[in-house]
Amino acid sequence: MELLRNLSEQIDTQFSLHFPIKSYITGVARFLVVISFIEDSSRIVLQWSEQLHYLRNQRGLSSTVGQIFLGLNVLTMLAGSFLVITKRHTKIAVGGLFAAVISQIIGYGLFLEFQFFLRNISILGGLLMLLAEGLNKPKSTFPGLLAPYHFDPSRYFQLSGRILLIILFLYLVFPQQITPVSLTFSAMGIISSFMIVVGFKVKFSAVLLVLFLTAFNVVMNNWWSVHHNHPARDYLRYDFFQVLSIVGGLILLINLGPGTLSVDEKKKNF
Repeated sequence: MELLRNLSEQIDTQFSLHFPIKSYITGVARFLVVISFIEDSSRIVLQWSEQLHYLRNQRGLSSTVGQIFLGLNVLTMLAGSFLVITKRHTKIAVGGLFAAVISQIIGYGLFLEFQFFLRNISILGGLLMLLAEGLNKPKSTFPGLLAPYHFDPSRYFQLSGRILLIILFLYLVFPQQITPVSLTFSAMGIISSFMIVVGFKVKFSAVLLVLFLTAFNVVMNNWWSVHHNHPARDYLRYDFFQVLSIVGGLILLINLGPGTLSVDEKKKNF
């Protein structure tokens, strides 16, 4: 326990320092959050007829409505991703990407596929972290004077974002095979997730989840090793890039911290 405590304090200290590399980490995190949208856009364009066939025959949409649905999703995802990466009009970009996720959940019936649904909910958490990062903090006009009360929505976006981010992880940590190792690993994952929700040692816990999800993604979603004609390749690639987006959201959480609605923040005030 003492070793974990020292390690968490070192991680908190390192990510609180304002090294030039911190801005690069934030840029990488923003790119990772939207990488699944970029991949999904390319998938729709390259598989346009297949996507349209699915919407028409499985979801009951007409060809015209299906074409409009796919076109709007591609334009929204590409434009939103570009704005996020370039740090322009973050609110509009996140709103558009948020709408794209919701529309795809409804349009493709993803709420009927439990794991797909959870993964998209976690991606919404990453978008909320982007929104929290993009909001400007109010500053006092005169140094030394208290700033007037100002409603700060970023605190609620950070709280909601960190809760949504760990939803997929909670699904993944429940072991399919009961062994001492899997139970130990699951317990650590559940504890880390709970710490993120309540906002205690958030940076340390988020680092653990980033390491786990990265290893899990490379081992379980290795789409590059599957033959290009195999039907599983598309599913694995979809999963791979979506988990990358969740990792990006966790890196943003590490960089931003848990926000004021957290145990970590309360401890600073005592």
